[in-house]
Amino acid sequence: MKKLTFILLGLHSMLLTAQVGMGTVDVDNSALLEVFSTDQGVLFPRLTTAERNLLTNPANGLIVYNTDTDTLEHNSGTSGAPVWDTINTQGAVSSKIAQSAKYSNTDTTTDINQTTPGIDLPVFGTEEWNDNTSLYAVSSNQIQVTEAGRFLINVNVSFVSSSTQGRKAPESYIAVNGTQVGTYASTGYIRRNNGHEEASHHLSEVLSLSANDIITVNIQRTGNSNTARLRSVGSSNFYIEKVN
Repeated sequence: MKKLTFILLGLHSMLLTAQVGMGTVDVDNSALLEVFSTDQGVLFPRLTTAERNLLTNPANGLIVYNTDTDTLEHNSGTSGAPVWDTINTQGAVSSKIAQSAKYSNTDTTTDINQTTPGIDLPVFGTEEWNDNTSLYAVSSNQIQVTEAGRFLINVNVSFVSSSTQGRKAPESYIAVNGTQVGTYASTGYIRRNNGHEEASHHLSEVLSLSANDIITVNIQRTGNSNTARLRSVGSSNFYIEKVN
């Protein structure tokens, strides 16, 4: 009986340490598992973002295929606090820390004091610089990041009353995929009287973004309906930088 037990323990140990080959018996010495084929691939579990988020304690390094974004993702965080990063495909341009982009306005005529839901701030008129056009893609009044990470975003908005009736109180915020994030910027009450007709908003946030997230700056009326516009060309700007 003892001899049989030793044999079984030996077989169990071999199974735990043995290399495994699928489609090959010549497994590379550095691999615990090698899959070989000339006409088939490996299919990872396919989950929506919602299904992925319901995974219980996903291991660090766990890989899934996200059917919402059509990307492979891996958990670079912990099982208790997962962080799902997109795995770049071969040939994709990888972003680097500190790559940034800055844009400023050319629009000085649009009324930025409009009713809820307001408008996307027209701040992407002039490209001051863009370190990685594969990472930052601008279209109309929005910017898209193509890779996941943490990003610093600074927004400066300078505006002026453009009506004889100067009372107004616009506010602004950063939105990701149309949803408000972070803080609001507000001047409170301003009026066109005795030089009190200019004001400014300033926003600064570090956001954890997913691949292909779209960022806009929403500005809207919170008080009187009188019109306001961006103060002058280049007086408002948007800055984004990859920090992690």
